[in-house]
Amino acid sequence: MSEFAQYQSMGTGSADPNGTGRKDAPNQWRPPVAASPAGYQQNGSPAVGNAPNQYAGTPSQYNAPMQQGSYFPPQASPSGQPPYQGEQDVNNLASQMGAVGLGVSNPGQPRHKKKDRHAYHNLEGPGGNSQAFNGTPQSGTPTQFLNQNSPQVGGPQWQEPQITPAMSQFPAPANTLFSPSNQASPAQYAARTPAAPYQGGGTPVGSAQGRVDPEQIPSVPRSRDAPAKYYLENIYPTMEHHLPPPATVPFVAFDQGNSSPKYARLTLNNIPISADALAATALPLGLVLQPLAPLQEGEQPIPVLDFGDAGPPRCRRCRAYINPFMQFKSGGNVYVCNMCTYPNDTPGEYFAPTDQTGVRTDRLQRPELMLGTVDYTVPKEYWSREPVGLRWLFLIDVSAESVNRGFLDGFCEGIMSALYGESPEGEDDGGATSKLAKGAKVGIVTFDKEMHFYNLSPNLQSAQMLVMPDLEDPFVPLSEGMFVDPAESKAVITSLLTQLPSMFSEVKNPEPALLPTLNSALNALAATGGKIVCSLAALPTWGPGRLFLRDDGNVHNTDAEKKLLKTEHPGFVKIAEKMVQSGVGIDFFLAAPSGGYLDIATIGHVSAITGGEVFYYPNFHSPRDTLKLSKEIKHTVTRMTGYQALMKVRCSNGLQVSAYHGNFYHHTFGADLEFGVIDADKAVGVLFSYDGKLDPKLDAHFQSALLYTTASGERRVRCTNIVASVSPNTGECMKFVDQDAVVSIIAKEAAARMTEKNLKEIRGALTEKTVDILAGYRKNFTGNSPPGQLVLPENLKEFSMYILGLIKSRAFKGGKEPTDRRVHDMRMIKSMGALEMSLYLYPRIISLHDLEETDGFANEKGHLVMPQGVRASFSKVEEGGAYIVDNGQTCLLWLHAQVSPNLLEDLFGPGFNSLKALDPFLSALPVLETHLNAQVRNILQYLEGTRSSKALTIQLARQGLDGAEYEFARLLYEDRNNEAQSYVDWLVHVHRHIQLELAGQRKKEDTSDSVGSTFVGLRTPYWG
Repeated sequence: MSEFAQYQSMGTGSADPNGTGRKDAPNQWRPPVAASPAGYQQNGSPAVGNAPNQYAGTPSQYNAPMQQGSYFPPQASPSGQPPYQGEQDVNNLASQMGAVGLGVSNPGQPRHKKKDRHAYHNLEGPGGNSQAFNGTPQSGTPTQFLNQNSPQVGGPQWQEPQITPAMSQFPAPANTLFSPSNQASPAQYAARTPAAPYQGGGTPVGSAQGRVDPEQIPSVPRSRDAPAKYYLENIYPTMEHHLPPPATVPFVAFDQGNSSPKYARLTLNNIPISADALAATALPLGLVLQPLAPLQEGEQPIPVLDFGDAGPPRCRRCRAYINPFMQFKSGGNVYVCNMCTYPNDTPGEYFAPTDQTGVRTDRLQRPELMLGTVDYTVPKEYWSREPVGLRWLFLIDVSAESVNRGFLDGFCEGIMSALYGESPEGEDDGGATSKLAKGAKVGIVTFDKEMHFYNLSPNLQSAQMLVMPDLEDPFVPLSEGMFVDPAESKAVITSLLTQLPSMFSEVKNPEPALLPTLNSALNALAATGGKIVCSLAALPTWGPGRLFLRDDGNVHNTDAEKKLLKTEHPGFVKIAEKMVQSGVGIDFFLAAPSGGYLDIATIGHVSAITGGEVFYYPNFHSPRDTLKLSKEIKHTVTRMTGYQALMKVRCSNGLQVSAYHGNFYHHTFGADLEFGVIDADKAVGVLFSYDGKLDPKLDAHFQSALLYTTASGERRVRCTNIVASVSPNTGECMKFVDQDAVVSIIAKEAAARMTEKNLKEIRGALTEKTVDILAGYRKNFTGNSPPGQLVLPENLKEFSMYILGLIKSRAFKGGKEPTDRRVHDMRMIKSMGALEMSLYLYPRIISLHDLEETDGFANEKGHLVMPQGVRASFSKVEEGGAYIVDNGQTCLLWLHAQVSPNLLEDLFGPGFNSLKALDPFLSALPVLETHLNAQVRNILQYLEGTRSSKALTIQLARQGLDGAEYEFARLLYEDRNNEAQSYVDWLVHVHRHIQLELAGQRKKEDTSDSVGSTFVGLRTPYWG
């Protein structure tokens, strides 16, 4: 372990597992990884019985060198095997699954027909063809879009070698055998598998009648682990590979003119030729856009291009921005729009001659002609007002509940940490510095049943407080000193935030007045726009716009419940619209008093319409949740944020936008989407429909343009371009389905319907949609498989598990669920990106009691070695085990009742040798010198780097002791819980309906039960 001694354990920061993928560059992206303490060997510890792990290390065949000769490096196939092992793996899996009536379809070898020889018919992959891309690069490989270096069709590039039963990823479950004296726990009962009926001979039995082996059904952890290993060593070239990595996998994207999947993911990267062809697949044609997504270390920053007063060149007809797919004709005098095919005259200042292949001579110097994602700075005609640095206004609830629960303390600490780093007192960092963007300013207002404004001018000794008792017609009593530079006024701000908790501990007003405070905050920001960060710890029952307890718990599971999921309060609806028009957005930090009702449907409406976010702490507990609160405030303030934003999505001829889903303001359908604020974690779903037949000789193009003001006060357009090929053969399209995008679009669509349809209908609709997609595939694209087999598309193997996760999520599940939690999760689903969605629908679970010695440390290349994931089922939980469960929102550390005392001491320190000795309110691991502790801290740091806006702090769930154990059981989505079936039963149920569909006996309009069938799937255009 001596070579690891160079890594120091960092308590903060995020470990990044991806290198640049280049072998010729020194690897400067090594994560901070804790050193292994000398003289400590974990495998001798009685806490752990280590089995040799055949998955340790990375297979050597993935070391594909990246050639840097040209802008489009052809990636050589790794030695030893082709990069796609799709066919062999699938055949093998199919033969295993045949016996249990489950199969995975074999994409088969592509047949080379005569027409494949034409340059236009690129059936091997959906990269743009060379004509549609304006010429070819200077590297002398004119056919790079015809994929001569690309892996074989139909399987992802990260497929592992064949998985044989002997190599099964999961050991036999170590649960004790059933004996009548040991009663099964509820979790064990939920995880049980049905007994097999007697089978004579060895004939395959259909899954509808026989036993399904849970080991053989598609595994989400396996589908994540293999690509994660592959992308440690390889980059993702955006034109050569057409199947993006799974959303949870960190990867370095190499932009070749098509945007990185981090910014935009298409549901189909190869698009059917007509609406009828799309209907045969039952899949939605949509795009998940996350325009300001964060970059990973090793990726090129997005270039910012300035075209002066003329602005970026745009198509005169459809107003699309210049991009790599526009072609230059007539020696460079004309450029043809790739969206609407209109020939535009090239402006004189933008002219450059073309060479004999039609490529501009200056193309390599023009990032907008080379890259899929760019930022344009825009001239004055794009301004609605003079852009200034982002104004941050902190609204702090100082009512009795907030003070008593320690929420006020935590919020003030969080603001200081966000503005100045961890130690606000320490001036050893070279004087006053601020973590905010240059030009950004800060203001502070506190409120209970009155509002208190603060003059934070740096000339004052301490902040001046001005009280505004008039709630009916509030105004802003300050002109100077309301918004200040946080670095200049550091002393004033820190002393105020330090004193606030004690100032208001004497005066305790139980009822906050929220709406008047929001109105005056809007008045303060109306001239400039900005971002409000508001804390609230009690239902605002005072003053104009007071709310009352709408949810009495009697209407759950009834039609009346959907009224509780939206607001009809005119005051809050009006303030939300006014905020968007002024370029103001709001994030709420809501702590429910002892889990009580806060009417998030009404309060959160303001953040949903303005593009903000709600951070909800349903049972805020001061010492435990303060770290999470502080980290989340810091993330809110430091992540990339744009304000006063407009968004437009354009697509090429033959397609049109049919719907948008997300958190934004949209006053009429044809208008732009409006955001008060938009940040790095927010995504929007866009659905497309056909307005004609597509031309298979041309590619389909999509462009999103986000006009926004940066935190430092620059007006820009973030332009994202996506290309997909068009195929007359719909079966070909099924090989390029992006599972994460399909699930995201369906989830966003379902969330949007929650206020119109009741939950039972929506769950029915999701089931119908799953059956439609899998039955459509089975009917149209699989050929002759035995009718008893469930055949799943190669790239949608885990799709049914994700939809089951959606049906079991807090937003949609049956049974009683507080409306606050329901509506919070509904809005979160509408705005979350593909990464957060994937984790939310299927958590990652890592076992800590059987870690390999090398897990959680860097390998010889400096990449963190991550252990394999565990399936979300209690049958996989081992006796005496310790598990991390992370669903992107919370992170549980579950400890079995019989966990080894040595493991506890290694993890938490000497003296902590029993579950009862642990502090139930622990939120972070102590930093110890033990090997296990360093491993787990590194693993947690890695998980923290691959998630979205919610902070990672651990919550203990000790078996039989903590209430969080219920949450652990709820997250085991493969078991029977959350008022829904287990994964095995669900697959059997779906398979039965597919068989009925194939036999023509499936009821399309069943009025009694499945009301959802009237608004989903093939019968009407997607959800109706």
